[in-house]
Amino acid sequence: MPRVDWTASAARVLHLGVKELRSLWRDRLLLLFVVWAFSGAIYTAATSAPERLHRAPIAIVDEDQSVLSQRIVSAFYPPHFTPPQLIDLQGMDAGMDAGRYTFALDIPPNFQRDLLAGRQPAIQLNVDATQISQGFVGAAAVQTIVMGEVAEFLAAERRVSTSPIELADRYRFNPTLNEGWFTATVELINQVTMLSIILTGAALIREREHGTLEHLLVLPLRAGEIMLAKVWSMGLVVLAATGLSLWLVVHQGVGMPLGGSVALFLFGCTLHLFATTSMGIYMGTVARSMPQLGLLMILVLLPLQMLSGGMTPRESMPELVRTVMLAAPTTHFVALAQAILYRGAGLQTVWPQLLALAAIGAAFFAAAWMRFRRAVTQMQG
Repeated sequence: MPRVDWTASAARVLHLGVKELRSLWRDRLLLLFVVWAFSGAIYTAATSAPERLHRAPIAIVDEDQSVLSQRIVSAFYPPHFTPPQLIDLQGMDAGMDAGRYTFALDIPPNFQRDLLAGRQPAIQLNVDATQISQGFVGAAAVQTIVMGEVAEFLAAERRVSTSPIELADRYRFNPTLNEGWFTATVELINQVTMLSIILTGAALIREREHGTLEHLLVLPLRAGEIMLAKVWSMGLVVLAATGLSLWLVVHQGVGMPLGGSVALFLFGCTLHLFATTSMGIYMGTVARSMPQLGLLMILVLLPLQMLSGGMTPRESMPELVRTVMLAAPTTHFVALAQAILYRGAGLQTVWPQLLALAAIGAAFFAAAWMRFRRAVTQMQG
């Protein structure tokens, strides 16, 4: 068995990786896609979350003109709602038809008098259901605001029965309930997974399409060296983009505080990239062209993103799905990222996820190496 010169082998892997970085630099379209994926795509997803109620237009028909109705009108203000527009009944239907208001609240005559008399007057809320996300969230918000003002008014006018128990809510890790913080982290994880697979798979397909892979095979290079060069170079690009995006976009742009160690998160990201870049190599050997790689990406990315716990809690999934997805690196990376970035977890908390990522990465790398070596052997034959 020939003796392996590990120093020379490491030098070859280093030079091949530098060649991959230069190839990526010359592919300006792919490079632009990487920049957008870790900047504009994350910021847009975080700041345009459809479930967020932000400056929803509301109009109010105040037919009561009482102290209570004035309190209800003054309870709606930015940033959740625009300042209310006071209109009449005729203007309510016209405004809703023209799409100027998402909500139109009609306070009937004698509303305060009937309420103090013990009757149960009704307030009509008209919702533009074409604005489905804001309409659903905003209807509950309007009801909460109106009921709160009514309760405070009645408490000042007469004694009301109160519950003997008071529930004190304390929101930890995201006290403002900002959906953008959660969305930004999930989108960052999705981009890490997608770009690492695309870059390594595209690098291998690009070698085959340009005919340079055959040139590499006539050199004194091993299949493992060629594969390692693509893994470390493309993984380094994604890791650097992740660090910059985490600080500039997620932390500075979106405003999400980083609860834990960024270095520990990037170390976990490195283990995750070890697995996903290996997946990219494997898919690059299966696909014969970039369109085929794109079709494979759809089949692989959708389960990785939707069933990893980032978009939907794993506890709500069937037991079979949860068990199968334990073999996916994104499942453990999502848990690790949320524990570190949100809850400030340390190594003593996330070591099981780190160990799982290392094991999954080793398994994927071994499978990709065997597949790539078989493909290279067929080309040489």
